[in-house]
Amino acid sequence: MAHDAPSQLRRALSLPWLVFYGVGVTIGAGIFALIGEIVAIAGSHAPLAFFVAGVVAGLSGFSYAILASAYPRAAGEAIFVKLGLGEIAGRIIGYGVVAVAITSSAVIGLAFARYVASFSGLPEAMSLLAVMAFLSMVAAAGVRESVGFAAVVTVLEVGALLVVAVAGLPMAARSPLLGEVLSLPTDWTVWSAVFAGGFVAFFAFIGFEDIENMAEETHDAQRVVPLAILLTLVIAVVLDGLVAVVAASWPDREALVTSRAPLADLFQHVTGQSGTPMAVMAAVAMINGILVQIIMASRVLYGMAGEGMAPRQLRILHARRQTPVRAILLVCAAAAALGLFVPLLRLAELTSLVMLAVFAAVNVSLFLIGRRGDAPPRLRRWRYWGLFGAAVTIGLIVLEASP
Repeated sequence: MAHDAPSQLRRALSLPWLVFYGVGVTIGAGIFALIGEIVAIAGSHAPLAFFVAGVVAGLSGFSYAILASAYPRAAGEAIFVKLGLGEIAGRIIGYGVVAVAITSSAVIGLAFARYVASFSGLPEAMSLLAVMAFLSMVAAAGVRESVGFAAVVTVLEVGALLVVAVAGLPMAARSPLLGEVLSLPTDWTVWSAVFAGGFVAFFAFIGFEDIENMAEETHDAQRVVPLAILLTLVIAVVLDGLVAVVAASWPDREALVTSRAPLADLFQHVTGQSGTPMAVMAAVAMINGILVQIIMASRVLYGMAGEGMAPRQLRILHARRQTPVRAILLVCAAAAALGLFVPLLRLAELTSLVMLAVFAAVNVSLFLIGRRGDAPPRLRRWRYWGLFGAAVTIGLIVLEASP
Protein backbone atom coordinates (compact mmCIF):
# COMPACT_ATOMS: atom_id res chain seq x y z
CA MET A 1 0.00 0.00 0.00
CA ALA A 2 1.24 3.55 -0.73
CA HIS A 3 0.37 6.97 0.58
CA ASP A 4 -1.69 9.28 -1.63
CA ALA A 5 0.65 12.16 -0.76
CA PRO A 6 4.44 12.45 -0.69
CA SER A 7 6.25 11.78 2.57
CA GLN A 8 9.85 11.99 3.73
CA LEU A 9 12.52 9.34 3.27
CA ARG A 10 13.84 7.84 6.51
CA ARG A 11 17.35 8.90 7.62
CA ALA A 12 19.01 5.60 8.53
CA LEU A 13 22.51 5.69 7.01
CA SER A 14 25.92 6.63 8.44
CA LEU A 15 29.42 6.83 6.90
CA PRO A 16 30.20 3.07 7.04
CA TRP A 17 26.85 2.22 5.44
CA LEU A 18 27.40 4.78 2.67
CA VAL A 19 30.92 3.52 1.95
CA PHE A 20 29.63 -0.06 1.78
CA TYR A 21 26.91 1.20 -0.54
CA GLY A 22 29.32 3.08 -2.81
CA VAL A 23 31.97 0.36 -2.88
CA GLY A 24 29.29 -2.24 -3.54
CA VAL A 25 28.17 -0.62 -6.75
CA THR A 26 31.56 0.72 -7.87
CA ILE A 27 33.76 -2.28 -7.17
CA GLY A 28 32.95 -5.71 -8.41
CA ALA A 29 30.29 -5.36 -11.05
CA GLY A 30 32.43 -3.51 -13.58
CA ILE A 31 35.62 -5.52 -13.07
CA PHE A 32 33.77 -8.83 -12.98
CA ALA A 33 31.75 -8.00 -16.09
CA LEU A 34 34.24 -6.19 -18.33
CA ILE A 35 37.83 -7.18 -17.54
CA GLY A 36 37.98 -9.41 -20.62
CA GLU A 37 36.56 -6.70 -22.87
CA ILE A 38 39.06 -4.12 -21.60
CA VAL A 39 42.03 -6.47 -22.03
CA ALA A 40 40.80 -7.15 -25.58
CA ILE A 41 40.87 -3.40 -26.31
CA ALA A 42 43.94 -2.19 -24.38
CA GLY A 43 45.98 -5.41 -24.23
CA SER A 44 48.94 -5.24 -21.84
CA HIS A 45 48.00 -1.66 -21.01
CA ALA A 46 44.63 -2.59 -19.47
CA PRO A 47 45.83 -1.39 -16.01
CA LEU A 48 46.71 1.97 -17.56
CA ALA A 49 43.21 2.11 -19.09
CA PHE A 50 41.76 1.60 -15.61
CA PHE A 51 44.05 4.32 -14.26
CA VAL A 52 42.93 6.78 -16.95
CA ALA A 53 39.30 5.99 -16.14
CA GLY A 54 40.01 6.37 -12.43
CA VAL A 55 41.59 9.81 -12.91
CA VAL A 56 38.60 11.02 -14.93
CA ALA A 57 36.22 9.65 -12.30
CA GLY A 58 38.32 11.15 -9.49
CA LEU A 59 38.25 14.65 -10.95
CA SER A 60 34.48 14.54 -11.16
CA GLY A 61 34.27 12.77 -7.80
CA PHE A 62 35.85 15.77 -6.10
CA SER A 63 33.36 18.07 -7.82
CA TYR A 64 30.53 15.85 -6.56
CA ALA A 65 31.96 15.98 -3.04
CA ILE A 66 32.14 19.79 -3.09
CA LEU A 67 28.62 20.17 -4.44
CA ALA A 68 27.21 17.52 -2.10
CA SER A 69 28.61 19.37 0.90
CA ALA A 70 26.46 22.35 -0.11
CA TYR A 71 23.39 20.58 -1.54
CA PRO A 72 23.01 17.14 0.07
CA ARG A 73 19.78 16.04 -1.60
CA ALA A 74 18.34 13.13 -3.58
CA ALA A 75 18.49 13.63 -7.37
CA GLY A 76 21.80 15.37 -6.72
CA GLU A 77 23.03 15.67 -10.31
CA ALA A 78 19.70 16.99 -11.52
CA ILE A 79 19.68 19.63 -8.78
CA PHE A 80 23.34 20.61 -9.31
CA VAL A 81 22.77 21.09 -13.04
CA LYS A 82 19.44 22.83 -12.49
CA LEU A 83 21.21 25.36 -10.26
CA GLY A 84 24.07 25.79 -12.72
CA LEU A 85 22.53 25.46 -16.17
CA GLY A 86 18.79 25.79 -15.65
CA GLU A 87 15.74 23.60 -15.16
CA ILE A 88 15.64 22.09 -18.65
CA ALA A 89 19.28 20.99 -18.41
CA GLY A 90 18.64 19.65 -14.91
CA ARG A 91 15.70 17.61 -16.14
CA ILE A 92 17.76 16.17 -19.01
CA ILE A 93 20.64 15.26 -16.70
CA GLY A 94 18.30 13.73 -14.13
CA TYR A 95 16.83 11.42 -16.73
CA GLY A 96 20.35 10.76 -18.00
CA VAL A 97 21.33 9.52 -14.54
CA VAL A 98 18.30 7.25 -14.47
CA ALA A 99 19.21 5.98 -17.95
CA VAL A 100 22.74 5.21 -16.72
CA ALA A 101 21.36 3.23 -13.79
CA ILE A 102 19.05 1.29 -16.08
CA THR A 103 21.69 0.52 -18.72
CA SER A 104 24.34 -0.37 -16.15
CA SER A 105 21.84 -2.64 -14.38
CA ALA A 106 21.24 -4.30 -17.72
CA VAL A 107 25.00 -4.74 -18.27
CA ILE A 108 25.45 -6.25 -14.83
CA GLY A 109 22.33 -8.37 -15.23
CA LEU A 110 23.69 -9.83 -18.47
CA ALA A 111 27.05 -10.53 -16.87
CA PHE A 112 25.26 -12.14 -13.91
CA ALA A 113 23.33 -14.41 -16.26
CA ARG A 114 26.55 -15.45 -18.02
CA TYR A 115 28.34 -16.31 -14.79
CA VAL A 116 25.31 -18.28 -13.56
CA ALA A 117 25.19 -20.16 -16.87
CA SER A 118 28.90 -21.01 -16.53
CA PHE A 119 28.26 -23.14 -13.42
CA SER A 120 24.57 -24.05 -13.64
CA GLY A 121 23.61 -24.28 -17.30
CA LEU A 122 20.47 -22.17 -16.73
CA PRO A 123 19.28 -20.07 -19.70
CA GLU A 124 20.60 -16.52 -19.47
CA ALA A 125 17.18 -14.92 -20.01
CA MET A 126 15.70 -16.88 -17.11
CA SER A 127 18.48 -15.82 -14.74
CA LEU A 128 18.21 -12.19 -15.82
CA LEU A 129 14.44 -11.99 -15.24
CA ALA A 130 14.65 -13.87 -11.94
CA VAL A 131 17.33 -11.60 -10.47
CA MET A 132 15.47 -8.44 -11.51
CA ALA A 133 12.27 -9.67 -9.87
CA PHE A 134 14.10 -10.66 -6.67
CA LEU A 135 15.99 -7.37 -6.39
CA SER A 136 12.88 -5.27 -6.94
CA MET A 137 11.47 -6.90 -3.79
CA VAL A 138 14.70 -6.35 -1.82
CA ALA A 139 14.85 -2.68 -2.87
CA ALA A 140 11.22 -2.18 -1.85
CA ALA A 141 11.78 -3.73 1.60
CA GLY A 142 13.42 -0.61 3.07
CA VAL A 143 16.62 1.42 2.72
CA ARG A 144 18.37 0.02 5.79
CA GLU A 145 17.44 -3.53 4.80
CA SER A 146 18.51 -3.17 1.18
CA VAL A 147 21.75 -1.30 1.96
CA GLY A 148 22.47 -3.82 4.73
CA PHE A 149 22.09 -6.63 2.20
CA ALA A 150 24.43 -4.75 -0.15
CA ALA A 151 26.98 -4.29 2.65
CA VAL A 152 27.19 -8.02 3.32
CA VAL A 153 27.66 -8.76 -0.36
CA THR A 154 30.24 -5.97 -0.65
CA VAL A 155 32.43 -7.65 1.96
CA LEU A 156 32.24 -10.92 0.00
CA GLU A 157 33.01 -9.40 -3.40
CA VAL A 158 35.92 -7.29 -2.12
CA GLY A 159 37.29 -10.43 -0.49
CA ALA A 160 36.99 -12.30 -3.79
CA LEU A 161 38.87 -9.59 -5.69
CA LEU A 162 41.58 -9.51 -3.02
CA VAL A 163 42.00 -13.29 -3.39
CA VAL A 164 42.51 -12.90 -7.15
CA ALA A 165 44.94 -10.03 -6.64
CA VAL A 166 46.98 -11.66 -3.85
CA ALA A 167 47.07 -15.09 -5.52
CA GLY A 168 47.74 -13.60 -8.94
CA LEU A 169 50.49 -11.09 -8.18
CA PRO A 170 53.21 -13.79 -7.86
CA MET A 171 52.13 -15.12 -11.25
CA ALA A 172 52.22 -11.59 -12.65
CA ALA A 173 55.73 -11.07 -11.22
CA ARG A 174 56.94 -14.14 -13.17
CA SER A 175 55.05 -13.28 -16.36
CA PRO A 176 57.09 -12.30 -19.44
CA LEU A 177 54.40 -9.68 -20.07
CA LEU A 178 54.91 -7.80 -16.80
CA GLY A 179 57.46 -5.35 -18.24
CA GLU A 180 55.02 -4.39 -20.97
CA VAL A 181 52.12 -4.21 -18.51
CA LEU A 182 53.97 -1.72 -16.30
CA SER A 183 55.41 0.38 -19.13
CA LEU A 184 53.93 3.44 -20.80
CA PRO A 185 52.99 3.31 -24.51
CA THR A 186 55.48 4.84 -26.90
CA ASP A 187 53.23 5.69 -29.86
CA TRP A 188 49.83 7.23 -30.43
CA THR A 189 48.26 4.03 -31.80
CA VAL A 190 48.78 2.29 -28.47
CA TRP A 191 47.66 5.35 -26.52
CA SER A 192 44.52 5.40 -28.64
CA ALA A 193 43.80 1.83 -27.55
CA VAL A 194 44.44 2.83 -23.92
CA PHE A 195 41.93 5.67 -24.15
CA ALA A 196 39.41 3.39 -25.86
CA GLY A 197 39.91 0.88 -23.05
CA GLY A 198 39.64 3.68 -20.52
CA PHE A 199 36.31 4.70 -22.03
CA VAL A 200 34.93 1.20 -21.36
CA ALA A 201 36.80 0.88 -18.03
CA PHE A 202 35.07 4.07 -16.91
CA PHE A 203 32.03 1.85 -16.41
CA ALA A 204 33.91 0.16 -13.56
CA PHE A 205 33.99 3.46 -11.64
CA ILE A 206 30.37 4.39 -12.14
CA GLY A 207 28.67 4.20 -8.78
CA PHE A 208 30.42 6.66 -6.48
CA GLU A 209 28.04 9.38 -7.67
CA ASP A 210 25.11 7.27 -6.46
CA ILE A 211 26.10 8.14 -2.89
CA GLU A 212 24.85 11.71 -3.33
CA ASN A 213 21.38 10.43 -4.16
CA MET A 214 21.14 8.80 -0.72
CA ALA A 215 21.71 12.14 1.05
CA GLU A 216 18.12 12.46 2.28
CA GLU A 217 18.47 9.08 4.00
CA THR A 218 21.83 9.90 5.65
CA HIS A 219 22.62 11.38 9.05
CA ASP A 220 24.86 14.50 8.91
CA ALA A 221 24.74 14.35 5.11
CA GLN A 222 26.77 17.51 4.49
CA ARG A 223 29.83 15.95 6.13
CA VAL A 224 29.27 12.24 5.51
CA VAL A 225 28.31 12.20 1.83
CA PRO A 226 31.46 13.96 0.47
CA LEU A 227 33.74 11.77 2.60
CA ALA A 228 31.99 8.59 1.45
CA ILE A 229 32.41 9.61 -2.20
CA LEU A 230 36.17 10.12 -1.86
CA LEU A 231 36.76 6.94 0.17
CA THR A 232 34.81 4.89 -2.36
CA LEU A 233 36.91 6.16 -5.26
CA VAL A 234 40.23 5.45 -3.53
CA ILE A 235 39.20 1.88 -2.72
CA ALA A 236 37.91 1.31 -6.27
CA VAL A 237 41.07 2.55 -8.00
CA VAL A 238 43.36 0.37 -5.86
CA LEU A 239 41.39 -2.86 -6.15
CA ASP A 240 40.53 -2.57 -9.85
CA GLY A 241 44.13 -1.66 -10.66
CA LEU A 242 45.55 -4.71 -8.86
CA VAL A 243 43.15 -7.11 -10.57
CA ALA A 244 43.85 -5.49 -13.97
CA VAL A 245 47.62 -6.05 -13.51
CA VAL A 246 47.01 -9.75 -12.84
CA ALA A 247 44.63 -10.09 -15.79
CA ALA A 248 46.90 -8.29 -18.27
CA SER A 249 49.89 -10.42 -17.17
CA TRP A 250 48.15 -13.72 -17.94
CA PRO A 251 49.98 -15.15 -20.97
CA ASP A 252 46.86 -16.91 -22.29
CA ARG A 253 45.15 -13.65 -23.07
CA GLU A 254 42.83 -15.17 -25.66
CA ALA A 255 41.26 -17.40 -23.01
CA LEU A 256 40.50 -14.35 -20.88
CA VAL A 257 39.14 -12.29 -23.75
CA THR A 258 36.79 -14.99 -25.03
CA SER A 259 35.62 -16.22 -21.63
CA ARG A 260 32.03 -15.64 -20.55
CA ALA A 261 33.21 -15.81 -16.91
CA PRO A 262 36.66 -14.14 -17.12
CA LEU A 263 37.50 -13.72 -13.44
CA ALA A 264 36.46 -17.30 -12.71
CA ASP A 265 38.90 -18.51 -15.37
CA LEU A 266 41.60 -16.15 -14.09
CA PHE A 267 41.08 -17.45 -10.54
CA GLN A 268 41.40 -21.03 -11.77
CA HIS A 269 44.63 -20.18 -13.58
CA VAL A 270 46.35 -18.39 -10.70
CA THR A 271 45.27 -20.79 -7.93
CA GLY A 272 44.94 -24.14 -9.71
CA GLN A 273 41.55 -24.52 -8.01
CA SER A 274 38.13 -24.79 -9.61
CA GLY A 275 36.77 -21.52 -10.94
CA THR A 276 33.23 -22.34 -9.82
CA PRO A 277 33.49 -20.60 -6.39
CA MET A 278 34.68 -17.44 -8.11
CA ALA A 279 31.88 -17.70 -10.67
CA VAL A 280 29.39 -17.97 -7.81
CA MET A 281 30.98 -14.98 -6.07
CA ALA A 282 30.93 -13.02 -9.32
CA ALA A 283 27.22 -13.73 -9.66
CA VAL A 284 26.71 -12.49 -6.09
CA ALA A 285 28.71 -9.35 -6.91
CA MET A 286 26.45 -8.72 -9.88
CA ILE A 287 23.41 -8.91 -7.61
CA ASN A 288 24.96 -6.23 -5.42
CA GLY A 289 25.70 -3.93 -8.34
CA ILE A 290 22.20 -4.22 -9.74
CA LEU A 291 20.58 -3.64 -6.34
CA VAL A 292 22.50 -0.45 -5.64
CA GLN A 293 21.70 0.94 -9.09
CA ILE A 294 18.02 0.19 -8.59
CA ILE A 295 18.06 1.97 -5.23
CA MET A 296 19.87 4.98 -6.69
CA ALA A 297 17.69 5.36 -9.80
CA SER A 298 14.49 5.14 -7.78
CA ARG A 299 15.77 7.89 -5.45
CA VAL A 300 16.66 10.09 -8.41
CA LEU A 301 13.15 9.71 -9.79
CA TYR A 302 11.74 10.35 -6.32
CA GLY A 303 13.85 13.50 -5.95
CA MET A 304 13.03 14.74 -9.45
CA ALA A 305 9.32 14.24 -8.78
CA GLY A 306 9.70 16.42 -5.69
CA GLU A 307 11.33 19.13 -7.83
CA GLY A 308 8.56 18.96 -10.45
CA MET A 309 10.92 17.39 -13.02
CA ALA A 310 9.27 13.93 -13.13
CA PRO A 311 5.70 12.60 -12.76
CA ARG A 312 4.45 13.20 -9.23
CA GLN A 313 3.31 9.57 -8.93
CA LEU A 314 6.98 8.60 -8.62
CA ARG A 315 7.11 10.57 -5.36
CA ILE A 316 4.61 8.21 -3.69
CA LEU A 317 6.12 5.99 -1.00
CA HIS A 318 5.10 2.66 0.48
CA ALA A 319 3.02 3.34 3.61
CA ARG A 320 5.16 1.25 5.95
CA ARG A 321 8.52 0.77 4.22
CA GLN A 322 8.86 4.39 3.07
CA THR A 323 10.40 3.30 -0.23
CA PRO A 324 9.45 4.62 -3.73
CA VAL A 325 7.95 1.36 -4.96
CA ARG A 326 6.61 2.68 -8.28
CA ALA A 327 9.99 4.09 -9.24
CA ILE A 328 11.67 0.82 -8.25
CA LEU A 329 9.36 -1.26 -10.45
CA LEU A 330 9.83 1.10 -13.40
CA VAL A 331 13.63 0.89 -13.18
CA CYS A 332 13.65 -2.91 -12.87
CA ALA A 333 11.32 -3.44 -15.82
CA ALA A 334 13.36 -1.16 -18.10
CA ALA A 335 16.67 -2.80 -17.11
CA ALA A 336 15.29 -6.30 -17.74
CA ALA A 337 14.06 -5.28 -21.20
CA LEU A 338 17.44 -3.80 -22.20
CA GLY A 339 19.32 -6.82 -20.86
CA LEU A 340 17.24 -9.14 -23.00
CA PHE A 341 17.70 -7.30 -26.27
CA VAL A 342 20.98 -5.27 -26.31
CA PRO A 343 24.55 -6.74 -26.37
CA LEU A 344 26.72 -6.30 -23.24
CA LEU A 345 29.59 -4.28 -24.74
CA ARG A 346 27.21 -1.90 -26.52
CA LEU A 347 25.33 -1.31 -23.26
CA ALA A 348 28.59 -0.65 -21.40
CA GLU A 349 29.76 1.86 -24.03
CA LEU A 350 26.39 3.63 -23.97
CA THR A 351 26.47 3.77 -20.17
CA SER A 352 29.97 5.26 -20.13
CA LEU A 353 29.05 7.86 -22.77
CA VAL A 354 25.94 9.07 -20.95
CA MET A 355 27.71 9.14 -17.57
CA LEU A 356 30.64 11.12 -18.96
CA ALA A 357 28.14 13.64 -20.34
CA VAL A 358 26.51 13.84 -16.90
CA PHE A 359 29.90 14.38 -15.25
CA ALA A 360 30.75 17.13 -17.73
CA ALA A 361 27.48 18.93 -16.93
CA VAL A 362 28.03 18.58 -13.17
CA ASN A 363 31.57 19.97 -13.47
CA VAL A 364 30.40 22.91 -15.58
CA SER A 365 27.66 23.55 -13.01
CA LEU A 366 30.24 23.69 -10.21
CA PHE A 367 32.08 26.40 -12.15
CA LEU A 368 28.93 28.40 -12.94
CA ILE A 369 27.48 28.18 -9.42
CA GLY A 370 30.86 29.05 -7.93
CA ARG A 371 31.05 32.25 -9.99
CA ARG A 372 28.01 33.69 -8.21
CA GLY A 373 28.46 36.07 -5.34
CA ASP A 374 25.89 34.28 -3.20
CA ALA A 375 27.41 30.82 -3.68
CA PRO A 376 28.76 28.94 -0.64
CA PRO A 377 32.42 29.91 -0.06
CA ARG A 378 33.79 26.42 -0.80
CA LEU A 379 32.06 26.42 -4.20
CA ARG A 380 33.56 29.79 -5.06
CA ARG A 381 36.98 28.56 -3.95
CA TRP A 382 36.88 25.41 -6.05
CA ARG A 383 35.00 26.69 -9.13
CA TYR A 384 37.94 26.31 -11.50
CA TRP A 385 38.27 22.66 -10.49
CA GLY A 386 34.89 22.17 -12.15
CA LEU A 387 36.16 23.74 -15.36
CA PHE A 388 39.23 21.45 -15.35
CA GLY A 389 37.11 18.36 -14.63
CA ALA A 390 34.75 19.25 -17.47
CA ALA A 391 37.65 19.67 -19.91
CA VAL A 392 39.14 16.27 -19.05
CA THR A 393 35.77 14.52 -19.21
CA ILE A 394 34.85 16.04 -22.55
CA GLY A 395 38.34 15.19 -23.81
CA LEU A 396 37.77 11.47 -23.16
CA ILE A 397 34.44 11.65 -25.01
CA VAL A 398 36.13 13.34 -27.99
CA LEU A 399 38.96 10.81 -28.06
CA GLU A 400 36.48 7.95 -28.07
CA ALA A 401 34.45 9.56 -30.87
CA SER A 402 37.55 10.16 -33.02
CA PRO A 403 38.10 7.68 -35.87
